[in-house]
Amino acid sequence: VQLQASGGGLVQPGGSLRLSCAVSGSIPSTNVIGWYRQAPGKERELVAARTSVGVTRYGDSVKGRFTIARDDTKNTLILQMNSLRPEDTAVYYCNLLLSNNVYWGQGTQVTVSS
Repeated sequence: VQLQASGGGLVQPGGSLRLSCAVSGSIPSTNVIGWYRQAPGKERELVAARTSVGVTRYGDSVKGRFTIARDDTKNTLILQMNSLRPEDTAVYYCNLLLSNNVYWGQGTQVTVSS
């Protein structure tokens, strides 16, 4: 299993970005896929996650601004980020949680700055 994240970049406060995570390999039908982020000097934190049956969970700081979605036909995970703030600056990682293993993508940098 491999996860390939893309879509990061530099955006002004209030702007939007769309992250994608392409998932390759054989994946059990029961899984949780999501996004985490890590800012300099801080611990990695949950941004958003979605189970294979459609249950979603968001970090408190992104609720109402970010949306997670899965495109199972393309094996792609999407994170739509709106109303971005400087404190959203971090490296964003996609994550796949299975019953017996955890996989991480390589990370994509998101910088929110004027």
